[in-house]
Amino acid sequence: MAVKAMKKITNPTETFVYYLARLQRLIEKIERLCGGDANILNANLHENMLPLTNQVTTTANFALRACCPLAGREIVSFQQNQSSFAALIQCITDTIAYLTAIPLTEFDRPITETYREQAGFTEVALPREKFLQQYIFPNFYFHLSMVYAIARSRGIPLSKQDYDGYHQYPEGFSFVK
Repeated sequence: MAVKAMKKITNPTETFVYYLARLQRLIEKIERLCGGDANILNANLHENMLPLTNQVTTTANFALRACCPLAGREIVSFQQNQSSFAALIQCITDTIAYLTAIPLTEFDRPITETYREQAGFTEVALPREKFLQQYIFPNFYFHLSMVYAIARSRGIPLSKQDYDGYHQYPEGFSFVK
């Protein structure tokens, strides 16, 4: 009996959990700075793009759409009624809790596995590393960036530090002044 090649994968949950925590802080800051006005939750960058609420839940769902199959689990979602800041924060909190509870040993799977995912109107079928690096991470960051962009386009004063947690600029700093 042939032994399937196994490759220890770097903990994929680590990056997702870090940026989901950033997303949660973004949502909390957006709520605080817009005075709790829930209208921003329906805002989008363009009429044919998803609104902020869907960008948040899609970000969380991409983390689950990656980690669940990579750990050999069925994909779950904690998306619920997104009509409030509290519901979005709960979705992110539940996603983080789920991801951090996955034992790392579950990610030790054959490197030859192919992961299938619906991407718009087409199906992608990629080996593990390409699935994560070329499909999941770019989509995760895209939707996370849309949350930031929608808030900025509505006048919420966010900085790159709010997005990544590393950059720091003095209050009122601008590259274009």
